[in-house]
Amino acid sequence: MRLDDALLRQAKKEAQNRQETLTALIEQGLRLVLAQSKPSRARKRYSVPVSSAGGGVLPGVDLNDSAGLLDILEDRR
Repeated sequence: MRLDDALLRQAKKEAQNRQETLTALIEQGLRLVLAQSKPSRARKRYSVPVSSAGGGVLPGVDLNDSAGLLDILEDRR
């Protein structure tokens, strides 16, 4: 899980003030958000086009490594 540095610092400080772990604070926040979320309606199905183009991914890109993909995308900015 990646969090914005400022948000992480704020969360750590809040957890310390509450005398609980950062994990406990994050769990509480997720429970609150999930409890407030509206029940999802039936989602519309979409047809995704299939490409007939050849090629593939660039050398060194592993589509199964999400952290690595984020690093590659951040390096290209």
